[in-house]
Amino acid sequence: MDKNSSSLSPKQREVLQMLKSGQMKRINIFEGSVRSGKTYISIIVWGFWVAGSPKDKAYLMAGKTLRTLKRNVLDIMSGLFGSNFSYNLYKKEAELFGRKIYLESAANSDSENKLRGMTLMGAYCDELTLFTESFFAMLLSRLSERGAKLFATTNPDDPSHWLKKNYLDNKSANLLSIKFRLEDNIFLPKEYIKQLSAEFHGVFYDRFILGKWTKAEGRIYDGFSSKNIISAKMLSQRLEEKRLIISTVGVDYGGSGSASAFAHVGFDEEFSNVYVLSEYYDKENRSAESLISAFSRFIGREKARFPTLGRVYCDSAEQLLVKSFRKAVKVEVSNALKRPINTRINMLNRLIASERFFVLDECKRTIDAIENAVWDERSPLLDKRLDNGTSNIDSLDALEYAVERFEKQLFKL
Repeated sequence: MDKNSSSLSPKQREVLQMLKSGQMKRINIFEGSVRSGKTYISIIVWGFWVAGSPKDKAYLMAGKTLRTLKRNVLDIMSGLFGSNFSYNLYKKEAELFGRKIYLESAANSDSENKLRGMTLMGAYCDELTLFTESFFAMLLSRLSERGAKLFATTNPDDPSHWLKKNYLDNKSANLLSIKFRLEDNIFLPKEYIKQLSAEFHGVFYDRFILGKWTKAEGRIYDGFSSKNIISAKMLSQRLEEKRLIISTVGVDYGGSGSASAFAHVGFDEEFSNVYVLSEYYDKENRSAESLISAFSRFIGREKARFPTLGRVYCDSAEQLLVKSFRKAVKVEVSNALKRPINTRINMLNRLIASERFFVLDECKRTIDAIENAVWDERSPLLDKRLDNGTSNIDSLDALEYAVERFEKQLFKL
């Protein structure tokens, strides 16, 4: 592997020198701001280290899902290492410089069972704060070969997160923390850094821009204000300048003590702006039949108002309702991605902070939900949105289901 050092930042060259001089520990965490170059250099370090490690040993790479591992790491490795690297997601295997690498997801609490019986020389973890502690602990126990090492990337999270509390702050751990800041990436244009910094707000600014482990407190969408609320006339004027290219409906079903909610969301040309066009909210939930009927009427009305409506994303918890919805309307009905709640929260906050998110003033429930969403102070281990019936979480879920599939287009990822 030949990596031209001129294409690396001073911080990245410093890290590479740490590897060459034998400063790496049993656990090596690349942490800090987004777009700071930490993932890129972690992959290079991983490649160098594997290339110099025994061929007859086993290695593992893990991500929250295999899909995110592919997007964040494996595809970059293909470009960096060329014919020296290949992978097969179906077989969950890869080969790097002649070394066999197992590929695994750490999607849930049962994932640790996939590691049982393994004996590993090395491991790489992408976005480690998204893993369960049980998976990570099991992985460390599997790294039992002499000289075994783990390399991992992460953005900061809550200071009480298990990774921070039990490992990064544990002085007895054989661990090296390599911290990155946004300014460490000297290849980013200043205008881009300014724009990216403006897109994050509050706790997410502290974590993703400043690289701090910060606790979330108070209002979640504290950047949301009257400037994000527009009239039908204002919407019409804005759409004359940039027309809608697609609109979607997100659906959240009412359960015990919660409401059923629909959110119709539009995206204009080049995915420049996001508009909440209409909403439905029903806390009575009289019957499945009444909900299906309400859904059919809602889609029919919205399709007449906005012909761009072509897709519906539903909470996947009730598959019988999803099937009934498909039969009731002539638009595509699919399961929502249901990405982690904080990922969805961060996405909406970025849109709000960059003045690209607008709600039609008639969508009173959605406006109230955004204005009154707060962090749950009773959750010391993980940041969670308060969901105890005192605020409208259902409209937020429906809104997020409608938007989450378009993160790549919205932020040009």
